[in-house]
Amino acid sequence: MARNKERVIRVLTNHLNGSLSKYKLAKLANTSFSWTHDILNELEKRKLIKKTEVVNFKKLMGYWLKIHKKPKIRVYSIQDPIKLLKRTKYDYALTTYMAENLIQRHLFPSRVDCYIKEKDLKKWHTLLCKDGLYGGGNFRVFVEDEHVFYKRQTINSLKVVSTPQLILDLFVEGGVCVEAAEMLLKKYKNV
Repeated sequence: MARNKERVIRVLTNHLNGSLSKYKLAKLANTSFSWTHDILNELEKRKLIKKTEVVNFKKLMGYWLKIHKKPKIRVYSIQDPIKLLKRTKYDYALTTYMAENLIQRHLFPSRVDCYIKEKDLKKWHTLLCKDGLYGGGNFRVFVEDEHVFYKRQTINSLKVVSTPQLILDLFVEGGVCVEAAEMLLKKYKNV
């Protein structure tokens, strides 16, 4: 259920104006219409949305943060992670420090974090062990529901999560990332 909620919220936060029908939203969230309808009713009762329009973006993001399930994480030490990402044929989406730096340049990209598809984990592990070391380091791989790739963007030849997903991930990361998340939150909801 939490995964379905996250999918619906991810779609809503990428389409704030309510232009999506409930059916279209369910299709984009890859959830059943009945699940989507129930989730939308709950969000509407919380006064976060009206039909499919987001009426309180900040509180919706807060609710998403509250229900969010952290992904499985693997950590590697890679000498030049950006070079590796630019030449890999495997799918990914950057998040946290590096993604934020590409979008608003507030944080120093001290570590590279990226989502990968669970089905690609063995391939990624082989690649990362060939180019680096496993266990501790500057490169974290998040194994998560493929829906995190929804509305992914490309910046400087690098694949980056959607801005709402990045805001969520920065809040989850905590520390200095919270300030960056709040800055993005203000910019995004005023777009």
